[in-house]
Amino acid sequence: MKRSSLVALILGAIISAILIAARASGWLQPLEQAVETALAGSEPNRVVGAALQYVLIVVLSFGTVWLVMTSTQKSKVSWVLGGLVVELLVLCWICRLYQTFFQPLPAVLAVALGIGAAHAVAAVSTRRSGLHVARDFFGNRLSEEQIARFTSGELTFEASPKSYQGTAVVCDIANKHDLADDCPPALLAEITDKFVRHATASFLKAGAYIETVTGEGVVAVFGFPVEDSGQAEKATRHALLLLESFEKMRDESKDGCFKKFNVHMGISSGTMIVVPLHQEERANLFATGEPVELARRFCIANRFYGSRILIGPRTFELASNAIIARPIDFLSGVDARERHEIYEPLKLATEASPDEIARRDFFWNGVVLYREKRWAEAYSQFQKARGPNEQNDAPLQLYVRRLEPLALHLVDSPLEY
Repeated sequence: MKRSSLVALILGAIISAILIAARASGWLQPLEQAVETALAGSEPNRVVGAALQYVLIVVLSFGTVWLVMTSTQKSKVSWVLGGLVVELLVLCWICRLYQTFFQPLPAVLAVALGIGAAHAVAAVSTRRSGLHVARDFFGNRLSEEQIARFTSGELTFEASPKSYQGTAVVCDIANKHDLADDCPPALLAEITDKFVRHATASFLKAGAYIETVTGEGVVAVFGFPVEDSGQAEKATRHALLLLESFEKMRDESKDGCFKKFNVHMGISSGTMIVVPLHQEERANLFATGEPVELARRFCIANRFYGSRILIGPRTFELASNAIIARPIDFLSGVDARERHEIYEPLKLATEASPDEIARRDFFWNGVVLYREKRWAEAYSQFQKARGPNEQNDAPLQLYVRRLEPLALHLVDSPLEY
């Protein structure tokens, strides 16, 4: 027997026992007399007996609780059962036409108490379920606000393998190997700790799920456990803001090693599968899928191109209205036969100046012409893309260095990764 059916059976028995005892002991007599006076009118010839009333109490108690407890749409079922109260009053009126009085109060109470008890138990069960999910699966992985929504029952989570449309963000220390050579172990540990704590807190505040936290970086997922159609835009927006916050931390630091600290991020959107795992009596969630793997690849690829954030084509498609981004190159996917165009988000669209948008367009034209092997034209477009901070624009410098000999017809060396 299912747990919900067993609980319904117990609740039905309790409600039936209470109402039968109340009627038999005369506790309901004042109310019944008031109802009889209001509905009976003239003295009826017959009255529905106590035995039939008790049978009706039992049937309605069990039936009401069971229907509400086992339904996935408890509110709708409750409204339908509320209509049953009206039908009981109509039945009383029909009996009156035949000079028979039917006392509706016990039956009405059975329906009302059944609905109330079923909803109360369901609410307690949902709250316990929310507490279980929050404690076992989402502890320290979601913000306190989101955990509170699970705890209150506002959000639910079914602990079974399921696919989600999400966006994975991988954030890592860009130059951790150089820092390991330049900094004492204690200072490197301090830098790593600051990075992990700041990135984790920032992602949690943004509403992301923290999938992994290690010395190798932080993996956050937007769009899980609550599906969100705007997850790609939120992830990219937050990556830009997080990058600014890390730069501010670095600039304000008085430590020489920390001033060398840099961050890389990779972002990819698509279908991810989340699987609950139980290891040594500890529940956990494991997110897998192409977006997580590609986000890691994009994060690492920043080292080659000199960029700081790289996003995949699906993320760019979903977030392009909110950000200013430029194409960088193609990378092979999880399947070596696949190629994914990667983009570098530069700024939020609302913050970009006309000059920045124009330089982005020149860069974009240069990339297109480079792919068409129109070296001189591509070189001209990249020259126009130069800005006041061009020396720190590593992707632009990379293309310019490759194009200079090509534009002069000295070598034919295509950009490869």
